[in-house]
Amino acid sequence: MATKGLALRAIVFDFDGTLATLNIDFSRMRKEVMDLIAAYRIPLPPCGFRDLLVLELIAAGAVLVTQHTPGREAGFIAQAHTRITGIEIEAARKGALLHGTRDMLTALQREGVKTGVITRNCLAAVQTLFPDIDQYAQAVITREQAPQVKPHPGHLKTALDRLDAAAGQAAMVGDHPMDIKTGKDAGVFTIGVLTGYSRRETLEQAGADLILDAATDIPAILT
Repeated sequence: MATKGLALRAIVFDFDGTLATLNIDFSRMRKEVMDLIAAYRIPLPPCGFRDLLVLELIAAGAVLVTQHTPGREAGFIAQAHTRITGIEIEAARKGALLHGTRDMLTALQREGVKTGVITRNCLAAVQTLFPDIDQYAQAVITREQAPQVKPHPGHLKTALDRLDAAAGQAAMVGDHPMDIKTGKDAGVFTIGVLTGYSRRETLEQAGADLILDAATDIPAILT
């Protein structure tokens, strides 16, 4: 646990692995998108999109559709998002908020700290698992509301704008190196947590300014 004394006026959280457990089957999501690309009878590039995350895979697939069957890309994107949204909502129904999440967010609000959430998940999945999230976070930016999703810093900057918060007094909290990179690129303090995807060493390598066992430890370290 870090020493008390961290001055923050706004904190933005990742969702899955930081505030909640969703256990999304990303392999299944990826297969659904790849199957959809195959249904359009489009040849894949040599790399086969092996290194792309699901949202980036959809974007790459849309480019292929545009190149080979112009005019059908909007339909492809809609179908792809329908497929992955179903998987996300299914996971949300089986998921749960991490213990103490609501109490932690309430404590931050009581101390005058603005709170937000940014996630690559869809809004329906977030609301399925955390239906009263708007009572605990003043900015909830899912992928539908983000012009560019994390790790692009614009996702976080959108939340900070909504919170009317300066980067110099804000923090990004997450369980994944992507969250740390997002925060670094946006110029905020970064806090890694050990409740989800990453081990301490991974978050250290990503450059986290602080690593905590859980997001619920945050109120205790603020001034």
